[in-house]
Amino acid sequence: MTGIILIKSKSIGIRRAVLLPELNPKTVESILKALPFKGFANTWGEEIYFEIPVAIPEENSRREVEKGDVAYWPPGKALCIFFGPTPMSRKGKIVAYSPVNVFAKIEGDLECFKKVRDGEEILVEKG
Repeated sequence: MTGIILIKSKSIGIRRAVLLPELNPKTVESILKALPFKGFANTWGEEIYFEIPVAIPEENSRREVEKGDVAYWPPGKALCIFFGPTPMSRKGKIVAYSPVNVFAKIEGDLECFKKVRDGEEILVEKG
């Protein structure tokens, strides 16, 4: 069940993210079943998040994440893209608002994500 998802928007073009089923297999399965979907970006520091049509509980969730991680945030039913520090981050560690299920990793440069503005449409589909 490995694979790729594509994240697309006007600002970022097309970005690939490698799925990580070994971390959170139920989350990966739920995301794949819901694809394709789109949402409208919210920014929080160097994180983009938007509501998606998935409702699942925490699975091996954590607050500390890495640059490039793509995660599912259960309380907000949202997909989160971490590309740098959030307002909760400290001492070089990227910290989510509350625990998230990391399920994918963005490939390549993340600088383009800084161009995304609140309300921008983002499409996620199978790669």
